[in-house]
Parts: sequence; C-alpha cells; structure tokens
Amino acid sequence: MKIKILLICCLSLFVSCSNDDTTPPTPTEEAMYFPPITGTTWETKTPESLGWNTANIAALNTYLTDKHSKSFIILHNGKIVMEQYYNGHNSTLPWYWASAGKTLTSTVTGIAEQEGFLNINNKVSDYIGTGWTSAPLAKENLITCKNLLSMNSGLDDTLGDDVSPANLQYVADAGTRWAYHNVYVKLQDVVAEATGQTWTSYYNTKLRDKIGMTGSWLPYLGLSVYRSDSRSMARFGLLALNNGKWENNQIVPQNYFQNATTTSQNINLAYGYLWWLNGKTSYHLPQSQLQFNGTLIPSAPSDMYCALGKNDQKIYVVPSKKLVIIRMGDVADGENFALSDFDETLWKKISAVIN
Repeated sequence: MKIKILLICCLSLFVSCSNDDTTPPTPTEEAMYFPPITGTTWETKTPESLGWNTANIAALNTYLTDKHSKSFIILHNGKIVMEQYYNGHNSTLPWYWASAGKTLTSTVTGIAEQEGFLNINNKVSDYIGTGWTSAPLAKENLITCKNLLSMNSGLDDTLGDDVSPANLQYVADAGTRWAYHNVYVKLQDVVAEATGQTWTSYYNTKLRDKIGMTGSWLPYLGLSVYRSDSRSMARFGLLALNNGKWENNQIVPQNYFQNATTTSQNINLAYGYLWWLNGKTSYHLPQSQLQFNGTLIPSAPSDMYCALGKNDQKIYVVPSKKLVIIRMGDVADGENFALSDFDETLWKKISAVIN
C-alpha cells in the first residue's frame, strides 16, 4: 500500500513538472487567404509586418511609373501587400493580358481533360478534323494537343500571327523543334468541339466565375485576347500559387497543374504548358532557334513560374515565398513578345523590397 502511494505521488510530481514546462508553443502557420468570389473585399497586410525593406518601395514605384506601368499588385499568402495604379489607370479599368493569357488556355484545357472531354496526348485532328494546317496529312496527324501546349508543333513560326490553314506550314516533325507560335489558340477550338460549348461559355463557367474573375475574350487578327481588371489577373495568379485549388475546390487537377509548371519537352527547358519557368540551366526565346545558357530571370527566385505577355504583361508566381506579383501596362522599353530586360531590372527592384 505504501509503495502504491509513493508511486502515485511520484507520478503527480512528474505531471506537475511537465505542466510547468515553459517552452513556447510553435507559431501557427498563417492559412492561405482567398478573397470572396463576389464583391471587392480583399484582406491586406503591411510590408512592415513581413519585415520588408519599406525604404525601397518608393524606388520600385518610381521605376514602375517611369516604365509606363498601369498596375502592380503583390500578394503574400493571398493577401494584398501592395496595390498601385499608375499613369491614369485604376482598379476598375480593364487591360489586355496578351500572351500572359496563354496560361488561361492551358488551365482550361486541363479542366476539360479532367472532365473526360479530351486527352492532351491525342492528335489535334481528332477534335477539329483534318486540314487545319497545310502540312501533309501524315505530318499534321503527328501534332497532339500536348504539342500545342508545349510549343513544339513543328509548324513554321516565321509567318506571322495568322493561324489559318494556309499559314500553318510544316517545318519539322512535331516534338523535334521548339518555336513560340500562336497556333496554341487551336486548343480553344479543341475545347469547344470536345465539350460542345463555345470556348467563352466553357471558360466562364469552369474557370472565370469559379474564382471571381471578371473579363472577356476579344477577337484580334484571328486570335483571342483576354482583357480584365488587375485584380482578376491577381486572382488567377493566386489559383496558380495553389496548384489549381481555390479554397477547398480543386478547379484544375493538381497533377495537371504541376505538369504545366514543369519542363514539358527537352528543347526549351524553361517552358511548361504555356507557362515560362525560371531556374533552369538554359532557355529559348520567341522568334529564335538559339539556346541561351543560364536562367530566364537571374534576379528572380529559381522556383518562380510566370505568364509573360507581349509588351510586359506579367504574372510571377513564387511558391517558396508565397508570392503572386502582377504587372499590367504599356511596353516598358522596346516591343517584346514575352521576356524582356524589364523582367531582370524589375526583379532587382522587387528583391530590394522583399529580401
């Protein structure tokens, strides 16, 4: 009996000592924030709360103003840290995405595949019929939807933006040559034919409206260009940061999105499914067959993937820092189709703030 009492006392003493442990609790990681689907509410946080170098924000804003920007937004973990409008622009005015909108097409293609309407490994002619190019039929039938996503269709990229059959001419077998080409837009025809809906209707229902974006597709020289307000671009960037998930809704299959932001072929290592990828050992640029050694944007984080549009429309997604950064505006310097010197200098200015 005495032994039992002694054990109980020792146990009580041990529990008491354990309860007196003053080890501080582990901080709870901040949950990813998603703004409401409707309305203008969007939570914010301050640069000071993140320990950023606020003294360098003025230089960043001056640079963006001088380089003809219209808008610039930084999200951290989904919340707005910076939101600036320049040169007469404001939060309600739309602006064009240019080729940054290619990533919208990539995303909706993944949704259509998940729903069983198409398979990206199938040839394009399975969905829109033969004769959509002027290539010999055997060569045309080599071109898959994945080739359009990866920019290695083998079609001639030197003939301009026209994507009529007469202008889509054979240069090399699909998969053997990377070239930046607006033939990707045929994926919108594939989705429309496969789903039995118009491209716009399917896009609006399956992507735009599900994450609270605004905007519309406008015809331009046989292509389709997206226009929206700046926050809509930021919303899409937030979806991308979360691998296609919005709150508890997996809008784009996670494995598809991860493939989309991974090297898609062995020629241009810095290209996924219409996404540009930083941190690779080499890259190719539009209108060139040259390989450039080094990373796409050396001053930016190596894990960044981005949507790059003509005349410096930008969506930068940086998972390691939980950042989404968007820039809309007129061309910063000389006309460009995707990457420009502006990216490198802008990232030096951004890094001076966030690091």
